[in-house]
Amino acid sequence: MKAIILAGGSGSRLWPLSRDQYPKQLLNLEDDLSLLQQTFLRLNALVDASNIASVTNIRHYYDIKHQLNKIDSHNVVIAEPLGKNTAPAIACALEYFKEVSSVDDVVLIVPSDHLIRDVEGFHKTVKDGEKLANAGYIVTFGIRPTYPETGYGYIKTLKPLVTGYKVDRFVEKPDYNTAYHYLESGNYYWNGGIFMAKISTLLDEYQKFCPEISDNLLNLNFTGSTKINYNIYDNMPCISIDYAIMEKSDKIALVELKSDWNDLGSWKSLYDVKQKDENGNVITGKVLTENVKNSFIYSQKELVAVADLENVVIVETEDAIMACRMDKSQVVKNLYAKLKEQNSDTTKLHKTVFRPWGYYTCMNAGKGYLTKTICVMPHQKLSIQSHNHRSEHWVVLEGEAFVLKDGLEYTVKPGESIDIPLGMKHSLQNHTDKPVKIIEIQNGDYISEDDIIRYEDSYGRV
Repeated sequence: MKAIILAGGSGSRLWPLSRDQYPKQLLNLEDDLSLLQQTFLRLNALVDASNIASVTNIRHYYDIKHQLNKIDSHNVVIAEPLGKNTAPAIACALEYFKEVSSVDDVVLIVPSDHLIRDVEGFHKTVKDGEKLANAGYIVTFGIRPTYPETGYGYIKTLKPLVTGYKVDRFVEKPDYNTAYHYLESGNYYWNGGIFMAKISTLLDEYQKFCPEISDNLLNLNFTGSTKINYNIYDNMPCISIDYAIMEKSDKIALVELKSDWNDLGSWKSLYDVKQKDENGNVITGKVLTENVKNSFIYSQKELVAVADLENVVIVETEDAIMACRMDKSQVVKNLYAKLKEQNSDTTKLHKTVFRPWGYYTCMNAGKGYLTKTICVMPHQKLSIQSHNHRSEHWVVLEGEAFVLKDGLEYTVKPGESIDIPLGMKHSLQNHTDKPVKIIEIQNGDYISEDDIIRYEDSYGRV
């Protein structure tokens, strides 16, 4: 069996914790492992690491690769040059497996951001679905609805098959009354976006229903690289796998998912899976409450004090505060959309950003400048890099910094500083057993994280 993890989403409904460049699949929402890492381990019990391909946007490629390398270095990450929805992403991953294995292999396709605790039940469902997949079906795993959810798509089933049902049709997100009817009818399932089929079955359906994707696959070549060519990908339409294939094919079958499932698609869904205190509250961080019930309150940095409220969500991060009613938490995506229209930095990155070598925190920014604090963990180092649009000035606060600058080596101690001129190759490194902390002041006509040219890197980001 092969497996594809779809890891390109933004998680806008979990803003402000989830951001464009650090979406929810990279967050540790449940335990010490991110949702992505949990997904990989869940699959790895069935599929060899080298047969699991994670597809993500190039912006997330190195974060995805870094997280998965902590589990198994034989994983495969395929990088999209731009976002094109799920149909092109899946097609390219299928083409990758076609090049390295047999088209008769079954492939399991899963999102990277679902929470499933009953792993044994999930594995049993996959084995049931594999029988139908080998028989030529595209198998979707339906979740039996437990309440009239309006935020999910639904799947209507027909006659029973050996281990599942033939699918009648896919239904868009309904209103409440329609969702209630679906719940009562007993033959509608939530569409969890998990499915499987033989590689050949899926490629045949692409050719039949979406040749504008299928024809472009002929030009792909993954030899030596898993980064998709921009021009080829740009020629593909932006379309979901549901619209491109699933809603048109007559080969769709459904197997009921015999495990728990939560897509953590809203703050309410996260609240539902978290342990509550005696007042029904889920509280994280520095929070003070008085007569607060059935609420989700999260503080990342500052004290959050709440009194005489029920059924609310309050989330504080270093640069944003979000509050809403618990039963309206789906509308957070509308706030996110408005902030995107305003080009707000709060949709892009957190003020504190974690990297393989440590982390940095943005302190202040203005026209032509940015100030950061940078922490390099013991025996870690930044890539050898240069910038086309900015110079940098480093002041060491703690520890002993080792600086490579234009081929020369410098040791910079607390209270000392060093300049990095525009265009000069440089690297900040820590050769000691204690963290190194510096203040970095950037000056230039363009201040952005994409103004980095890497020459050497310990974390494979060249």
